[in-house]
Amino acid sequence: MNDQLKSRKELKQEAKNALAGRWGGAILMTLVPGLIIIAIIMILTVPVTVGTLLSSDYLDSVVQSDTLDTAFVLALSAQFGKTFLISLLAGLLQVVLDSGTNFTFLDAIRGRKNEPYQVIDAFRCFRSPYIWGLIATMLLISIFSYLWTLLFIIPGVIKSFAYSQSYFVYYDIYEGTGEKPGALECITASRNLMKGYKWKLFVLQLSFIGWGILASITVIGMLWFIPYYKATMAAFYNALPSEADSY
Repeated sequence: MNDQLKSRKELKQEAKNALAGRWGGAILMTLVPGLIIIAIIMILTVPVTVGTLLSSDYLDSVVQSDTLDTAFVLALSAQFGKTFLISLLAGLLQVVLDSGTNFTFLDAIRGRKNEPYQVIDAFRCFRSPYIWGLIATMLLISIFSYLWTLLFIIPGVIKSFAYSQSYFVYYDIYEGTGEKPGALECITASRNLMKGYKWKLFVLQLSFIGWGILASITVIGMLWFIPYYKATMAAFYNALPSEADSY
């Protein structure tokens, strides 16, 4: 890794270089996992919602005006619990898929991957120890971020930037040493990496807002925007001065 963080222009250029001539594969590598997650959410959510609203207990209680409020609250509570579990499952799946994509972009930026991107690259972390380590890291980050958010929103946001490199750290430690790192170890390393760089990451992400709005309006523009954004985030991590040289 470099001793000094590169400019936003340089980071974005690195991302473009990693995508040059391989946009088609990069688009599919980010698009297919996204469609899979959406499909899973719909498949799980629709039957649960319909089943809850059409359950015999709920319908019977709705008929009785004096229990209408209670029936609604109970149905809503049950729906919330099921929706939370579905969201958690989707979140865990997304972390594993996003990590596969992000690690592939990181390899490309480091010159370790010169062949075209493939959809299968997004699924590279569905094996031990990656899948369990990434899930454990995600859960711990979620808990820490939630606790910080309970204080105030701003501390929670700041900590989210501090923890943002944890998955990349996991990848570097395991690939560099062959040993599975602990979730807390990765989070701590990410916090150390981001000291003095949280604002730089915030500004870098902020610089994508214009492109993101334009891409979302055209819809199809998101196909190009997402790989570009992810590759730039990988370039940012690769440019961070860190203790990762010892991995």
